Amino acid sequence: MRRVTAGIRILLGAIFLFFGLNHVLNFLPAGPMPTGPAGQLFGAMTAVKYFYVVGVCEAVPGLLLIVNRFVPLALLILAAVIVNIDFVDLTIGHAGLPMGALVTVLWLYVAYRYRSAFSGVIKHRAGTRAC
Repeated sequence: MRRVTAGIRILLGAIFLFFGLNHVLNFLPAGPMPTGPAGQLFGAMTAVKYFYVVGVCEAVPGLLLIVNRFVPLALLILAAVIVNIDFVDLTIGHAGLPMGALVTVLWLYVAYRYRSAFSGVIKHRAGTRAC
């Protein structure tokens, strides 16, 4: 089971490292710009260089997953990225749904295997100690 988990963790990391670096370095040719609201959204995000921030938020956790360091932190950062990917795919552009579903399933598997690292965050009731 450890090898399966490591393989899925590395695959998830490789996907985010590759596509995160693509946001920063633009080594894959860009497809046609979508039209309508999706085109407006992507045009605005391109104009303000938002994709560079997204690229870093994908590439750094992807690398952490590959080298097996700070995996819970990498999963936490990628959770926010994946939620955004899924919401954009579900509401604006449906072309990315298969890839969004894939990374969501991979993330859920790895997060489940590292669930003990999140036990302090997932509590029904917080402690009453003051800081």
